[in-house]
Amino acid sequence: MRTNLILAASLAIGMVAGVSSAEAKGCIKGAIVGGAAGSMAGHGKMGAAAGCAVGHHKANKKDKQQGGAQGQAQ
Repeated sequence: MRTNLILAASLAIGMVAGVSSAEAKGCIKGAIVGGAAGSMAGHGKMGAAAGCAVGHHKANKKDKQQGGAQGQAQ
């Protein structure tokens, strides 16, 4: 079980590293992290869904902060 988890995590990290830009910003990375954490608690699908939502929210928040800083500099 532990070997499978390590293998899945390393594969997921490799996939995330290869993704430069996705339409659903933050969702893929959040879903992988949430799914891994959720699988340890026996709720992998719920963890992936929650991770996607949180990752997407954080990506949007980061974009808004960067956009506000650029608008003030002009």
